Amino acid sequence: MKHVAVLMGGLSAERSVSLKSGAACALALEGEGYRVTRIDVGHDLSDALSHLKPDVVFNALHGRYGEDGIVQGILEMLRIPYTHSGVLASSLAMQKDRAKAVMKAAGVPVAEGITISRFEAAKAHVMPPPYVVKPVSEGSSVGVILVREDRTHPPQELGRTDWPYGDTVLVERYIPGRELTCAVMDGRALGVIDIQPAAGSFYDFESKYAKGGSIHVLPAKILPNIYHLVQKLALTAHQSLGCRGVSRADFRYDDTPNGTGEVICLEVNTQPGMTETSLVPELAAHEGIGFGELVRWMVEDASCER
Repeated sequence: MKHVAVLMGGLSAERSVSLKSGAACALALEGEGYRVTRIDVGHDLSDALSHLKPDVVFNALHGRYGEDGIVQGILEMLRIPYTHSGVLASSLAMQKDRAKAVMKAAGVPVAEGITISRFEAAKAHVMPPPYVVKPVSEGSSVGVILVREDRTHPPQELGRTDWPYGDTVLVERYIPGRELTCAVMDGRALGVIDIQPAAGSFYDFESKYAKGGSIHVLPAKILPNIYHLVQKLALTAHQSLGCRGVSRADFRYDDTPNGTGEVICLEVNTQPGMTETSLVPELAAHEGIGFGELVRWMVEDASCER
């Protein structure tokens, strides 16, 4: 019986989501017959793992210090096989501006944007509205601000002394239309979900994680050629960043009246959420892969030097 340590919680702004992901995965792994130890990750992770000596680590952390290559580096040093992507892919995907450059070079369309100090972005519009401001290294829409066309001044919250998301932000052209997402598992793209926020047009943190916060249409009701294009781009993005295991790519598709018809990749999540409202378990289920089978595959796929 393999001993699996499930890493959850952690030190990022996405701690609450990670605790839910970790709890769900740990319970499912126990149902699959594994011996499971739950670890709420802190600064003593290396000591905890050295003492515990698990066979495999299931990394259910989200955001900084868990999804950005740091924990992956610790696991490489300890030579403990782990799930999801390795050090380089994790670090690269988490740094949104660098990831965009790599994906663009591989032929994946990305939104025009600039990387700038948050203080500069608070002084004046750095591009004509509408645009989106996001931290360069956070996930789950944490710290994301949509600046609409009728907004006279740039977002003043960027200049606050208690702004917790770092001093560098990515400012991108806003892409109207649909929010689409596609997961990659075992080297192939799964289905495509059309995410429709229940409360409005912006898929924010609340829409992602609150029950009823969004409606997931699976399979997305879009033209077959667009559906297949999203799958192709998700796989290309996954491969270009060097991802392993399961990843999920998020897109905007401008199908608005008189719109451009463009499909734009926003980002790749190397450790997508695994909560009851999460997208990857839903996409896997659509392929006939139950939650227990999904997490079992991830454990059996685990390795070092990813």
